[in-house]
Amino acid sequence: MSNKLENTDRLCLHTITTKPWSIEIALEQYAGAGVRGITIWRDTLEGRDLKKIRRRIMDAGLEVVSLCRGGFFPSADETERERAVLDNLEAVHEAEAVGAPSIVLVPGADPRQPLEDSRRQIEEGILRINEEAKKAGVRLSIEPLHPMYADTRSAVNTLSQANDMCDRIGDSNVGVAVDVYHLWWDPSLGEQIESSARHGRLFAFHVCDWLSPTSDLLYDRGLMGEGCIPVPEIRGKMEEAGFHGFIEVEIFSTRRWSMDQSRNLKDIIEAYFQHT
Repeated sequence: MSNKLENTDRLCLHTITTKPWSIEIALEQYAGAGVRGITIWRDTLEGRDLKKIRRRIMDAGLEVVSLCRGGFFPSADETERERAVLDNLEAVHEAEAVGAPSIVLVPGADPRQPLEDSRRQIEEGILRINEEAKKAGVRLSIEPLHPMYADTRSAVNTLSQANDMCDRIGDSNVGVAVDVYHLWWDPSLGEQIESSARHGRLFAFHVCDWLSPTSDLLYDRGLMGEGCIPVPEIRGKMEEAGFHGFIEVEIFSTRRWSMDQSRNLKDIIEAYFQHT
């Protein structure tokens, strides 16, 4: 188990974690609580002047860690695949505008076709946007998702598959995001984290917890320490591999979204210190 965290220098929150807050309120509240990083979900930017948002971020003293999310490349429909590429190119420009150094890619899948076809289309989609991303100074982070999402959300379900995909793409601008919710069960996780680090592609680390029993496979994530994921142990593996970047709290929870978000933020910070 890794050492206890002593300060919030590495704490990053995804705006989805405090979903009821607008981007403006989130910036103010995160900064006031000593949070140092923010990963911005694209829905919070709708209708905003991105230059003004970037200035607000800088004024708040926060660092943008990622923009979330891109991806969802696969489809049995060629028109939809083209639409996905255009949407991802738009995400690249949004990331550049707000100063995000990377985009989290949720790969996508289409149950109308074999997973192998979806994986091929994911690679093709990443290759289609990667040159534009490099010009913008934006890295692309492939996030493998738990196999329960293999029907529509992701045909990439293990870190091994993500690493293999990065090998085939063969560009240092493309790496991986490790999310404990999706990967904690994998017996090869430690080995694959080491492999990711060895190839310089360990771009992001997302934390939360798996409640047992869970009431919803998407919207019932828990705070670190509330469930069965050995978050400190996985953080230790990340740090042993050389990762000392932001620890990003990403929690989808209708239960927590319904509560007072100031209380939610206090709970997150407490869990960060005690159970991360």
